[in-house]
Amino acid sequence: MIKHIVMFKFKESAEGNDKAENIQSLKSKLEALPGKIAEIKFFEVGVNFSDVPVAYDLVLDSEFEGKEALYSYQKSPDHVAVANFVGKVCENRVVVDYVF
Repeated sequence: MIKHIVMFKFKESAEGNDKAENIQSLKSKLEALPGKIAEIKFFEVGVNFSDVPVAYDLVLDSEFEGKEALYSYQKSPDHVAVANFVGKVCENRVVVDYVF
């Protein structure tokens, strides 16, 4: 099994919306993916409530059967569309993928 974790730090405003609106928009877009992409085995999205400067704004915790399933997920048109939105509204993201 593969664990895929992504943390997102948002711009203060982008795409005509403020940070909070874009966080909720990405959360909704991400939460729609399990119904569209069969390779997803587990998928959880959380919004940060901490105001410490090092905190990121949103986290994705997901699981896949193996590397091939993760790569298939990443190439799917539905994921690519979400990733394009991320590129517009986020100033940074960090990713960890590991076998467990």
